[in-house]
Amino acid sequence: MKHLETVFNALKGSLWLLFFLVCSTVAAQPMDSVTFSLLTCQPHDEVYSLYGHTAIRYQDSRKSRNIDAVFNYGVFDFRKPFFVGRFVFGLTDYELGAIPFRIFLKEYRQFGSMVTEQVLNLTAEEKERLCHALLDNLRPENCVYRYNFFYNNCTTKARDVIEQSIDGKIEYADREDYRPTYRDMVHQMTANNPWSRFGNDLLLGIMADQPTDRSQQEFLPNNLLYDFDHAQIYANGEYRPLVSGRQVVVPAGVQLIQGGFPLSPRVCGIILLAIGLVLFLIQWKSRRAFILWEALLMVISGTIGIVLFLMIFSQHPTVSINLQILFFNPIHWLFLWPVVRGRKTGYWLKAAALCILFFIGALFQSYAEGIWCLASCLLLQSILHLMGKVKSE
Repeated sequence: MKHLETVFNALKGSLWLLFFLVCSTVAAQPMDSVTFSLLTCQPHDEVYSLYGHTAIRYQDSRKSRNIDAVFNYGVFDFRKPFFVGRFVFGLTDYELGAIPFRIFLKEYRQFGSMVTEQVLNLTAEEKERLCHALLDNLRPENCVYRYNFFYNNCTTKARDVIEQSIDGKIEYADREDYRPTYRDMVHQMTANNPWSRFGNDLLLGIMADQPTDRSQQEFLPNNLLYDFDHAQIYANGEYRPLVSGRQVVVPAGVQLIQGGFPLSPRVCGIILLAIGLVLFLIQWKSRRAFILWEALLMVISGTIGIVLFLMIFSQHPTVSINLQILFFNPIHWLFLWPVVRGRKTGYWLKAAALCILFFIGALFQSYAEGIWCLASCLLLQSILHLMGKVKSE
Protein backbone atom coordinates (compact mmCIF):
# COMPACT_ATOMS: atom_id res chain seq x y z
CA MET A 1 0.00 0.00 0.00
CA LYS A 2 2.86 2.39 0.63
CA HIS A 3 3.97 2.02 -3.00
CA LEU A 4 0.40 2.39 -4.18
CA GLU A 5 0.02 5.49 -2.03
CA THR A 6 3.08 7.02 -3.71
CA VAL A 7 1.63 6.26 -7.13
CA PHE A 8 -1.67 7.88 -6.18
CA ASN A 9 0.05 11.02 -4.97
CA ALA A 10 2.17 11.25 -8.10
CA LEU A 11 -0.70 10.79 -10.53
CA LYS A 12 -3.60 12.36 -8.67
CA GLY A 13 -3.27 15.83 -10.13
CA SER A 14 -2.74 14.77 -13.74
CA LEU A 15 -5.54 12.22 -13.59
CA TRP A 16 -7.92 14.74 -12.12
CA LEU A 17 -7.20 17.00 -15.07
CA LEU A 18 -7.61 14.09 -17.46
CA PHE A 19 -11.00 13.15 -16.06
CA PHE A 20 -12.05 16.76 -16.01
CA LEU A 21 -11.40 16.96 -19.76
CA VAL A 22 -13.22 13.68 -20.34
CA CYS A 23 -16.25 14.40 -18.19
CA SER A 24 -16.61 18.02 -19.22
CA THR A 25 -17.70 16.78 -22.64
CA VAL A 26 -19.39 13.58 -21.51
CA ALA A 27 -22.90 14.91 -22.06
CA ALA A 28 -22.16 15.43 -25.73
CA GLN A 29 -20.55 12.00 -26.19
CA PRO A 30 -22.19 8.57 -26.53
CA MET A 31 -21.83 6.36 -23.45
CA ASP A 32 -22.06 2.99 -25.20
CA SER A 33 -18.29 2.55 -25.02
CA VAL A 34 -18.15 3.42 -21.30
CA THR A 35 -18.43 0.78 -18.59
CA PHE A 36 -18.29 1.04 -14.82
CA SER A 37 -17.38 -1.89 -12.62
CA LEU A 38 -17.10 -2.66 -8.94
CA LEU A 39 -13.72 -4.18 -8.03
CA THR A 40 -13.56 -6.36 -4.92
CA CYS A 41 -10.09 -7.21 -3.66
CA GLN A 42 -9.49 -10.09 -1.30
CA PRO A 43 -7.39 -9.60 1.84
CA HIS A 44 -3.64 -10.01 2.03
CA ASP A 45 -1.18 -10.11 4.91
CA GLU A 46 -0.88 -6.39 5.68
CA VAL A 47 -2.89 -5.37 8.75
CA TYR A 48 -4.81 -2.66 6.88
CA SER A 49 -5.91 -5.21 4.25
CA LEU A 50 -7.34 -7.92 6.51
CA TYR A 51 -10.87 -6.95 5.51
CA GLY A 52 -10.32 -6.60 1.76
CA HIS A 53 -10.85 -3.56 -0.41
CA THR A 54 -13.32 -2.06 -2.90
CA ALA A 55 -12.79 0.31 -5.82
CA ILE A 56 -14.61 1.49 -8.96
CA ARG A 57 -13.28 0.91 -12.47
CA TYR A 58 -13.97 3.37 -15.30
CA GLN A 59 -13.32 2.13 -18.82
CA ASP A 60 -13.82 3.96 -22.12
CA SER A 61 -12.91 1.68 -25.02
CA ARG A 62 -13.03 4.33 -27.78
CA LYS A 63 -9.72 4.56 -29.62
CA SER A 64 -9.80 8.33 -29.31
CA ARG A 65 -9.80 8.00 -25.53
CA ASN A 66 -8.85 4.44 -24.45
CA ILE A 67 -9.10 5.27 -20.75
CA ASP A 68 -8.97 2.54 -18.13
CA ALA A 69 -8.69 3.81 -14.57
CA VAL A 70 -9.59 2.93 -11.00
CA PHE A 71 -11.24 5.24 -8.46
CA ASN A 72 -10.13 4.32 -4.96
CA TYR A 73 -11.65 5.82 -1.78
CA GLY A 74 -9.02 4.08 0.35
CA VAL A 75 -6.02 6.38 -0.10
CA PHE A 76 -4.23 7.21 3.16
CA ASP A 77 -0.73 8.03 4.36
CA PHE A 78 0.85 6.28 7.36
CA ARG A 79 3.47 9.02 7.46
CA LYS A 80 1.06 11.70 8.62
CA PRO A 81 1.59 12.77 12.25
CA PHE A 82 -0.22 10.67 14.88
CA PHE A 83 -1.83 8.47 12.20
CA VAL A 84 -2.50 5.51 14.52
CA GLY A 85 -3.86 7.71 17.32
CA ARG A 86 -6.11 9.60 14.94
CA PHE A 87 -7.36 6.32 13.47
CA VAL A 88 -8.24 4.95 16.92
CA PHE A 89 -10.09 8.14 17.87
CA GLY A 90 -12.00 8.30 14.58
CA LEU A 91 -10.16 11.39 13.37
CA THR A 92 -8.53 9.86 10.29
CA ASP A 93 -8.99 11.47 6.89
CA TYR A 94 -8.92 9.27 3.79
CA GLU A 95 -9.29 10.49 0.24
CA LEU A 96 -10.35 9.50 -3.24
CA GLY A 97 -7.60 8.88 -5.78
CA ALA A 98 -7.44 7.59 -9.36
CA ILE A 99 -4.75 5.55 -11.07
CA PRO A 100 -4.45 3.51 -14.29
CA PHE A 101 -6.09 0.10 -14.05
CA ARG A 102 -2.86 -1.70 -15.04
CA ILE A 103 -1.03 -0.28 -12.00
CA PHE A 104 -3.87 -1.29 -9.70
CA LEU A 105 -3.74 -4.85 -11.05
CA LYS A 106 0.03 -5.01 -10.73
CA GLU A 107 -0.16 -4.16 -7.04
CA TYR A 108 -2.69 -6.88 -6.25
CA ARG A 109 -0.82 -9.47 -8.30
CA GLN A 110 2.19 -8.74 -6.11
CA PHE A 111 0.04 -9.16 -3.01
CA GLY A 112 -1.39 -12.44 -4.32
CA SER A 113 -4.93 -11.11 -3.72
CA MET A 114 -7.76 -12.11 -6.02
CA VAL A 115 -9.66 -9.21 -7.60
CA THR A 116 -13.23 -9.75 -8.81
CA GLU A 117 -14.88 -7.37 -11.28
CA GLN A 118 -18.65 -6.86 -11.44
CA VAL A 119 -19.72 -4.90 -14.51
CA LEU A 120 -22.56 -2.55 -13.58
CA ASN A 121 -25.69 -2.66 -15.72
CA LEU A 122 -26.19 1.09 -16.07
CA THR A 123 -28.07 3.20 -18.56
CA ALA A 124 -26.34 6.01 -20.46
CA GLU A 125 -27.85 8.58 -18.10
CA GLU A 126 -26.70 6.64 -15.03
CA LYS A 127 -23.17 6.30 -16.42
CA GLU A 128 -23.07 10.03 -17.06
CA ARG A 129 -24.32 10.78 -13.57
CA LEU A 130 -21.79 8.42 -11.97
CA CYS A 131 -18.98 9.90 -14.06
CA HIS A 132 -19.80 13.41 -12.94
CA ALA A 133 -20.19 12.28 -9.31
CA LEU A 134 -16.74 10.68 -9.29
CA LEU A 135 -15.25 13.74 -10.96
CA ASP A 136 -16.81 15.98 -8.34
CA ASN A 137 -15.50 13.73 -5.55
CA LEU A 138 -12.05 13.82 -7.11
CA ARG A 139 -11.77 17.59 -6.94
CA PRO A 140 -9.11 18.75 -4.46
CA GLU A 141 -11.71 20.47 -2.28
CA ASN A 142 -13.89 17.32 -2.16
CA CYS A 143 -11.56 14.32 -2.31
CA VAL A 144 -10.81 14.18 1.45
CA TYR A 145 -13.41 12.65 3.77
CA ARG A 146 -13.61 11.64 7.42
CA TYR A 147 -13.05 7.88 7.50
CA ASN A 148 -14.93 5.51 9.79
CA PHE A 149 -14.11 1.82 9.72
CA PHE A 150 -17.70 0.57 10.03
CA TYR A 151 -19.81 3.43 8.72
CA ASN A 152 -17.87 5.39 6.13
CA ASN A 153 -15.04 3.45 4.54
CA CYS A 154 -13.77 2.76 1.04
CA THR A 155 -16.49 0.16 0.44
CA THR A 156 -19.48 2.13 1.71
CA LYS A 157 -18.30 5.22 -0.20
CA ALA A 158 -18.18 3.25 -3.47
CA ARG A 159 -21.63 1.77 -2.77
CA ASP A 160 -23.15 5.16 -1.95
CA VAL A 161 -21.89 6.95 -5.05
CA ILE A 162 -23.20 4.12 -7.25
CA GLU A 163 -26.59 4.03 -5.53
CA GLN A 164 -26.97 7.79 -5.85
CA SER A 165 -26.39 7.57 -9.60
CA ILE A 166 -29.17 5.05 -10.22
CA ASP A 167 -32.56 6.02 -11.69
CA GLY A 168 -35.18 4.25 -9.67
CA LYS A 169 -34.43 2.01 -6.71
CA ILE A 170 -31.98 -0.80 -6.04
CA GLU A 171 -33.75 -3.74 -4.45
CA TYR A 172 -31.45 -6.15 -2.65
CA ALA A 173 -32.24 -9.82 -2.17
CA ASP A 174 -33.09 -10.98 1.33
CA ARG A 175 -30.22 -12.53 3.20
CA GLU A 176 -30.48 -15.69 5.24
CA ASP A 177 -32.02 -15.27 8.67
CA TYR A 178 -28.66 -14.31 10.18
CA ARG A 179 -27.77 -10.93 11.58
CA PRO A 180 -24.11 -10.95 12.63
CA THR A 181 -22.74 -8.32 14.94
CA TYR A 182 -19.83 -6.11 13.96
CA ARG A 183 -17.70 -8.20 16.31
CA ASP A 184 -18.79 -11.42 14.57
CA MET A 185 -17.68 -10.01 11.22
CA VAL A 186 -14.39 -8.74 12.63
CA HIS A 187 -13.72 -12.20 14.06
CA GLN A 188 -14.48 -13.78 10.70
CA MET A 189 -11.94 -11.58 8.91
CA THR A 190 -9.22 -11.87 11.58
CA ALA A 191 -9.50 -15.61 12.16
CA ASN A 192 -5.84 -16.08 11.21
CA ASN A 193 -4.63 -12.99 13.09
CA PRO A 194 -5.41 -13.62 16.78
CA TRP A 195 -3.55 -10.57 18.07
CA SER A 196 -5.35 -8.27 15.62
CA ARG A 197 -8.61 -9.80 16.83
CA PHE A 198 -7.50 -9.27 20.43
CA GLY A 199 -6.75 -5.58 19.82
CA ASN A 200 -10.10 -5.05 18.14
CA ASP A 201 -11.98 -6.86 20.91
CA LEU A 202 -10.19 -4.81 23.54
CA LEU A 203 -11.33 -1.55 21.95
CA LEU A 204 -14.80 -2.55 20.74
CA GLY A 205 -17.63 -1.96 23.20
CA ILE A 206 -21.14 -3.19 23.73
CA MET A 207 -22.47 -1.52 20.56
CA ALA A 208 -20.33 -3.88 18.49
CA ASP A 209 -22.37 -6.79 19.88
CA GLN A 210 -25.68 -5.61 18.46
CA PRO A 211 -27.17 -7.37 15.40
CA THR A 212 -26.56 -5.55 12.09
CA ASP A 213 -28.76 -5.13 9.02
CA ARG A 214 -27.79 -5.64 5.38
CA SER A 215 -26.63 -2.08 4.83
CA GLN A 216 -24.40 -2.13 7.92
CA GLN A 217 -22.87 -5.44 6.86
CA GLU A 218 -21.76 -3.88 3.58
CA PHE A 219 -18.76 -2.24 5.20
CA LEU A 220 -17.07 -5.54 4.28
CA PRO A 221 -16.18 -5.76 0.57
CA ASN A 222 -17.25 -9.40 0.24
CA ASN A 223 -20.70 -8.60 1.61
CA LEU A 224 -21.17 -5.78 -0.90
CA LEU A 225 -20.01 -8.08 -3.71
CA TYR A 226 -22.65 -10.64 -2.69
CA ASP A 227 -25.40 -8.04 -2.44
CA PHE A 228 -24.59 -6.49 -5.82
CA ASP A 229 -24.67 -9.95 -7.42
CA HIS A 230 -28.23 -10.47 -6.15
CA ALA A 231 -29.57 -6.90 -6.58
CA GLN A 232 -32.17 -5.63 -9.05
CA ILE A 233 -32.82 -2.10 -10.25
CA TYR A 234 -36.51 -1.19 -10.33
CA ALA A 235 -37.30 1.75 -12.63
CA ASN A 236 -40.24 2.67 -14.83
CA GLY A 237 -42.14 -0.43 -13.81
CA GLU A 238 -39.37 -2.80 -14.89
CA TYR A 239 -36.56 -4.74 -13.23
CA ARG A 240 -33.03 -5.20 -14.47
CA PRO A 241 -30.04 -6.79 -12.72
CA LEU A 242 -27.57 -4.37 -11.16
CA VAL A 243 -24.65 -6.50 -12.37
CA SER A 244 -24.49 -7.56 -16.01
CA GLY A 245 -21.34 -9.63 -15.79
CA ARG A 246 -18.68 -10.88 -13.41
CA GLN A 247 -15.12 -12.02 -13.90
CA VAL A 248 -11.88 -12.52 -11.99
CA VAL A 249 -9.33 -9.99 -13.25
CA VAL A 250 -6.58 -11.07 -10.84
CA PRO A 251 -6.54 -14.75 -9.86
CA ALA A 252 -5.58 -15.70 -6.33
CA GLY A 253 -1.83 -16.03 -6.00
CA VAL A 254 0.69 -17.16 -3.43
CA GLN A 255 0.73 -14.92 -0.37
CA LEU A 256 3.74 -14.62 1.90
CA ILE A 257 2.40 -14.81 5.46
CA GLN A 258 4.60 -13.08 7.99
CA GLY A 259 5.07 -14.96 11.23
CA GLY A 260 3.65 -13.30 14.34
CA PHE A 261 3.97 -13.95 18.05
CA PRO A 262 3.79 -17.75 18.46
CA LEU A 263 1.35 -17.72 21.39
CA SER A 264 -2.26 -16.62 21.08
CA PRO A 265 -3.86 -14.17 23.55
CA ARG A 266 -5.83 -17.05 25.05
CA VAL A 267 -2.71 -19.13 25.67
CA CYS A 268 -0.93 -16.11 27.15
CA GLY A 269 -3.91 -15.51 29.43
CA ILE A 270 -3.98 -19.13 30.58
CA ILE A 271 -0.25 -19.07 31.31
CA LEU A 272 -0.69 -15.84 33.29
CA LEU A 273 -3.57 -17.34 35.28
CA ALA A 274 -1.57 -20.50 35.98
CA ILE A 275 1.27 -18.36 37.34
CA GLY A 276 -1.26 -16.42 39.40
CA LEU A 277 -2.69 -19.61 40.92
CA VAL A 278 0.76 -20.95 41.83
CA LEU A 279 1.76 -17.63 43.41
CA PHE A 280 -1.60 -17.49 45.20
CA LEU A 281 -0.88 -20.82 46.90
CA ILE A 282 2.69 -19.84 47.76
CA GLN A 283 1.56 -16.54 49.28
CA TRP A 284 -1.26 -18.26 51.18
CA LYS A 285 1.22 -20.65 52.72
CA SER A 286 4.02 -18.16 53.36
CA ARG A 287 1.62 -15.38 54.44
CA ARG A 288 3.73 -12.85 52.49
CA ALA A 289 2.53 -10.81 49.53
CA PHE A 290 4.65 -10.64 46.41
CA ILE A 291 4.73 -6.88 45.86
CA LEU A 292 6.41 -7.03 42.45
CA TRP A 293 3.74 -9.42 41.17
CA GLU A 294 0.96 -7.18 42.45
CA ALA A 295 2.62 -4.10 40.96
CA LEU A 296 2.95 -5.80 37.58
CA LEU A 297 -0.74 -6.74 37.54
CA MET A 298 -1.75 -3.24 38.58
CA VAL A 299 0.44 -1.54 35.96
CA ILE A 300 -0.90 -3.72 33.14
CA SER A 301 -4.53 -3.35 34.27
CA GLY A 302 -4.19 0.39 34.84
CA THR A 303 -2.52 0.97 31.47
CA ILE A 304 -5.27 -0.92 29.66
CA GLY A 305 -7.73 1.13 31.71
CA ILE A 306 -6.22 4.41 30.52
CA VAL A 307 -6.62 3.28 26.90
CA LEU A 308 -10.27 2.28 27.46
CA PHE A 309 -10.95 5.55 29.31
CA LEU A 310 -9.61 7.53 26.37
CA MET A 311 -11.87 5.53 24.03
CA ILE A 312 -14.86 7.19 25.69
CA PHE A 313 -13.94 10.31 23.72
CA SER A 314 -13.50 8.51 20.39
CA GLN A 315 -15.79 9.36 17.48
CA HIS A 316 -16.27 5.65 16.76
CA PRO A 317 -19.72 4.82 18.21
CA THR A 318 -18.77 1.17 18.72
CA VAL A 319 -15.98 1.88 21.22
CA SER A 320 -17.44 4.56 23.50
CA ILE A 321 -19.38 2.20 25.84
CA ASN A 322 -17.03 -0.62 26.76
CA LEU A 323 -17.90 -2.77 29.78
CA GLN A 324 -14.31 -3.97 30.07
CA ILE A 325 -13.65 -0.62 31.75
CA LEU A 326 -15.55 -1.95 34.76
CA PHE A 327 -12.27 -3.50 35.82
CA PHE A 328 -9.63 -2.16 33.45
CA ASN A 329 -9.61 1.49 34.41
CA PRO A 330 -7.07 4.04 35.71
CA ILE A 331 -7.94 3.35 39.36
CA HIS A 332 -5.13 0.77 39.53
CA TRP A 333 -2.55 3.47 38.89
CA LEU A 334 -4.04 5.66 41.65
CA PHE A 335 -3.39 2.99 44.29
CA LEU A 336 -0.09 1.69 42.92
CA TRP A 337 2.17 3.70 45.22
CA PRO A 338 0.39 2.82 48.50
CA VAL A 339 0.38 -0.87 47.55
CA VAL A 340 4.08 -0.85 46.63
CA ARG A 341 4.93 0.90 49.89
CA GLY A 342 2.93 -1.65 51.88
CA ARG A 343 0.55 0.93 53.32
CA LYS A 344 -2.94 0.20 54.50
CA THR A 345 -5.36 0.89 51.66
CA GLY A 346 -8.91 0.18 50.55
CA TYR A 347 -7.68 -0.82 47.12
CA TRP A 348 -8.19 -4.55 47.50
CA LEU A 349 -11.86 -4.25 48.37
CA LYS A 350 -12.35 -1.95 45.38
CA ALA A 351 -10.42 -4.31 43.11
CA ALA A 352 -12.55 -7.28 44.18
CA ALA A 353 -15.76 -5.34 43.59
CA LEU A 354 -14.57 -4.24 40.16
CA CYS A 355 -13.69 -7.83 39.27
CA ILE A 356 -17.19 -9.01 40.14
CA LEU A 357 -18.76 -6.22 38.10
CA PHE A 358 -16.40 -7.08 35.24
CA PHE A 359 -17.49 -10.72 35.23
CA ILE A 360 -21.16 -9.71 35.32
CA GLY A 361 -20.55 -7.40 32.35
CA ALA A 362 -19.41 -10.42 30.33
CA LEU A 363 -23.08 -11.46 30.20
CA PHE A 364 -23.79 -8.42 28.01
CA GLN A 365 -20.57 -7.89 26.03
CA SER A 366 -17.92 -10.09 24.49
CA TYR A 367 -14.49 -9.45 25.98
CA ALA A 368 -11.05 -9.70 24.43
CA GLU A 369 -9.73 -13.24 24.45
CA GLY A 370 -7.79 -14.10 27.61
CA ILE A 371 -8.32 -10.69 29.22
CA TRP A 372 -10.43 -12.19 32.01
CA CYS A 373 -7.34 -14.11 33.19
CA LEU A 374 -5.62 -10.86 34.12
CA ALA A 375 -8.64 -9.74 36.15
CA SER A 376 -8.74 -13.16 37.82
CA CYS A 377 -5.13 -12.81 38.95
CA LEU A 378 -5.87 -9.52 40.68
CA LEU A 379 -9.01 -11.01 42.19
CA LEU A 380 -6.87 -13.76 43.73
CA GLN A 381 -4.57 -11.12 45.22
CA SER A 382 -7.60 -9.26 46.56
CA ILE A 383 -8.84 -12.44 48.26
CA LEU A 384 -5.48 -12.88 49.98
CA HIS A 385 -5.54 -9.34 51.38
CA LEU A 386 -9.23 -9.26 52.32
CA MET A 387 -8.93 -12.57 54.19
CA GLY A 388 -5.84 -11.34 56.00
CA LYS A 389 -3.73 -14.18 54.64
CA VAL A 390 -0.78 -12.00 53.63
CA LYS A 391 1.12 -9.00 54.76
CA SER A 392 3.22 -6.80 52.55
CA GLU A 393 6.96 -7.11 52.66
